[in-house]
Amino acid sequence: MRIVTLEEHISFPEMAAQIPKDALGGFGQSERMQQLIPKLADITGERLQSMDANGIMMQVLSVDSSGANLLSQKEGPAFARQYNDLIAQQIAGFEHRFTAFAHLPMTAPMAAADELERAVTEYRFRGAMIRGVTQDKFLDQPEFAPIFERAEKLDVPIYLHPGLPPKGIADIYYGGLPTHSGMAEALACYGWGWHSETALHVLRLLYSGIFDKYPKLKLIIGHMGEMLPMMMARSERAFKPGNGGANQRTLTDTFHQQVHITTSGFFTQPPLKIALDTFGIDNIMFSIDYPFSTNEMGIEFLSAIELPDEQVTKIAHGNADKLLKLKI
Repeated sequence: MRIVTLEEHISFPEMAAQIPKDALGGFGQSERMQQLIPKLADITGERLQSMDANGIMMQVLSVDSSGANLLSQKEGPAFARQYNDLIAQQIAGFEHRFTAFAHLPMTAPMAAADELERAVTEYRFRGAMIRGVTQDKFLDQPEFAPIFERAEKLDVPIYLHPGLPPKGIADIYYGGLPTHSGMAEALACYGWGWHSETALHVLRLLYSGIFDKYPKLKLIIGHMGEMLPMMMARSERAFKPGNGGANQRTLTDTFHQQVHITTSGFFTQPPLKIALDTFGIDNIMFSIDYPFSTNEMGIEFLSAIELPDEQVTKIAHGNADKLLKLKI
């Protein structure tokens, strides 16, 4: 069976070194993160060997948290352009195994829209990945409209991935612990905070009417829906049209029509069942979150899914092939 994975990360040391350390807020300094640096930098070595060993046909690559969104409006565009050029160079000759989501200079939204178009038209990248808030601002702010407009025009999705929490949030919510100095990375990021913030981000886009303003926009979120499937019934009641928000459609209708989720980093069956019951089989795509999760974990999970073959096929590659227009 063809297997495609969509949330698979890279970080090139020569690019990460250009990000000021204070912008990272201490993120990435844990022993585990340091161990992953070589895996993040590799594409056609150990990464490809692991894909072959586990039957993965294609990875869609994306840059980790050390990116252009942490740079100024002046510095970001050149940095993002260089990163996308490097990704294209690294996967040249391996386009049947790798493609990518464009890296965007989010602090310069018009430049980000232009870079999205360049990466899609010149390199055939499949959309863009945006990581969390930009300078403490969510994507519902008017300044980010050019990015949504360009994504609609190009007919490519935006993958909204968690990003580093703003300093004020990190200090109040994830700092001040009696046994830990500074921001508790596991609490602020991959253990909880990332996922709750991304869920909030998507709900803000709904509540502010962004999905209605851009009805052809396709949004992808990872980690089995970033807590939203579990909250769908309650949130559906809270965000009914006319209940104070600008949304013209129900949460369920909007999500079914415009939001897709991946399984990245979630490898047990109960969360999948909730996702199926809420988002539906046509909106779920397989992902692993390599190298933060292993291909072996993902394939074991995929193999254990007890659904009809045609539905497993949709999760494994069919939905991704359709949304991203991947070659088969």
